[in-house]
Amino acid sequence: MSWFEAALLGLVQGLTEFLPISSSAHLRVVSALAGWSDPGSAFTAVTQLGTETAVLIYFRRDIASIVSAWTASLFVPERRKDPDARMGWFVIVGTVPIAVLGAAFQHPIETSLRDLRITGTVLILFGLVLGVADRSRAVRYAKPISELSLPHAVIYGFAQSLALIPGVSRSGGTVSAGLFLGYSREAAARYSFLLAVPAVLASGGLELAKIGEGPSPAWGPTLLATVIAFAVGYAAIAWFLKYISHNSFTPFVVYRVLVGAAIIALVAAGALDPSAGPAG
Repeated sequence: MSWFEAALLGLVQGLTEFLPISSSAHLRVVSALAGWSDPGSAFTAVTQLGTETAVLIYFRRDIASIVSAWTASLFVPERRKDPDARMGWFVIVGTVPIAVLGAAFQHPIETSLRDLRITGTVLILFGLVLGVADRSRAVRYAKPISELSLPHAVIYGFAQSLALIPGVSRSGGTVSAGLFLGYSREAAARYSFLLAVPAVLASGGLELAKIGEGPSPAWGPTLLATVIAFAVGYAAIAWFLKYISHNSFTPFVVYRVLVGAAIIALVAAGALDPSAGPAG
């Protein structure tokens, strides 16, 4: 992987990680369109450490309060009713599905599920799901994040695990689940960001050892991409939360359908190799 490839893919990662359009799909598609090798799941996971660092900084006060309250609740029974302590448990419980499914299906996640035909189809399918979820929320009372319950946290967790398939989108899957459950757009997105922290940090940490070995990109370009993803991702979080407070997800739905259809058409025409090899 060249430095230019790394810089461009870092920019793509930062722009798409927090929008409901799938960063892994965009990294895969941009590489294919440019004639580059698939950057691979290890590169994707490590660059996500950059965007997740943006989450840690942007939500630093929320995260500090959650960690503090959750830790205190382990020793002081009275603190267990604290909303922040409960949120800590909800994030832990919601992380279990993606941890279990990610380990169980690691091989297909890193190989067959990266096929562009699957990516295009999933972009369209889950784009439509997001559209239906957004419309269903509009006709009901929009619950704040403070009303999150344990069963709903588990449902969120399974929705997040769908993001193991390129094209679903971590934020798209979890936000759709939140909207179907009746939460406001802001509440659904905020919990989606918090829920992603343990999963992304763990995944990125495990994949770090693969960088620079075999077909994975070298350390230098990967670090460049990660730094760029952090800077762009921080700005994307601020913009996205402001945008959804006054607007629907319709533009993202339309974008997903158009991009998914274009990918399928290009593969069918032979312009894109659906199963490009790993990065070199």
